[in-house]
Amino acid sequence: MWRRAFGQAHGFRRVRRDWISQPDGQRSSAISTAVLMRSKAEANGKENKETIEVTFVTKEGDRKTIRVPVGMSMLEAAHENDIELEGACEGSLACSTCHVIVKDEKFYRMLKEPSDEENDMLDLAFGLTETSRLGCQVIAKPELNGMELALPAATRNFAVDGHVPKPH
Repeated sequence: MWRRAFGQAHGFRRVRRDWISQPDGQRSSAISTAVLMRSKAEANGKENKETIEVTFVTKEGDRKTIRVPVGMSMLEAAHENDIELEGACEGSLACSTCHVIVKDEKFYRMLKEPSDEENDMLDLAFGLTETSRLGCQVIAKPELNGMELALPAATRNFAVDGHVPKPH
């Protein structure tokens, strides 16, 4: 029997009761869970079949073109397509590890203006450029079809890179 309950990160948590046979012949139950991640667009009831084409250029120069559903962030799209875009804070605007560089200024101008919070995080990004954005804040829309995003040569993840904050 499967039961569904709304979980964190716009996903569903599935709970299943399994019966396990014990050595003495008795049966006991165990509960197993799995988290199913869904895009924010799907979780908000805006499941959309329309997709756009986006090309990611890795730090090695390799190109990977993927289809991205309208309404999905580039961070989510990268994760779903095995593109190495870190996203340490899972899109909560608390890091700069999903930093991407929009290759064509035409596409950069089509994006919504970055918020103050995004600009604060971009200030921490490695290899910042005039067309830098956080992948978690770049949301697919039809006019971005054909956009290219370059991944910087490195990221700064203070939690992993050994940064120890000093007390005030």
